[in-house]
Parts: sequence; structure tokens; C-alpha cells
Amino acid sequence: MFDGTMMLDELKNHFDQSSKVERILLEVLTSLEAKGYRPVNQIVGYLISGDPAYISNHDGARGKIQQVERDEIIEVLMTNFIEHMK
Repeated sequence: MFDGTMMLDELKNHFDQSSKVERILLEVLTSLEAKGYRPVNQIVGYLISGDPAYISNHDGARGKIQQVERDEIIEVLMTNFIEHMK
């Protein structure tokens, strides 16, 4: 049986998770820039390897990025890219 509330809850959870990932990425990016790193290189290194050492511990950035799964980060990045390209 179709349950519209269930779908709405799933959609809300998706947007909540997406917002969380975006917030964390922005905080990590800001921390990496503050330490003089190139954020794109560091984040890509982390996403490909899974090695958290790519992310500085400055302002707790390493712990923040580990709060979400790497595949969730990639999903949000790709979704935002595709939406931007439309």
C-alpha cells in the first residue's frame, strides 16, 4: 500500500542529510584554507583513499568529515554538480 507520509519522511531525511554534508564540507573547506592547504586536492585525496590524514585536524575538520560516509559526500557533490549544469 502507498504511504505518502513515508515518502515525505524519506524526502525530508534526504534533504536533511544533504544539508548536513554540505555544512560539513563547507566547514572542512574553511579549515583547510585557513591552514594553507588546497581543499579540493585534500578532499579528493580523502574521498579516493579513505585516509583521514588528508584532512587537517585544524578546527576539528578531520572529525567532522568522518561524521558522514564518503559515498554520501560523493552523492551530494554529484547531485549539486548535475543540478548546477542544468
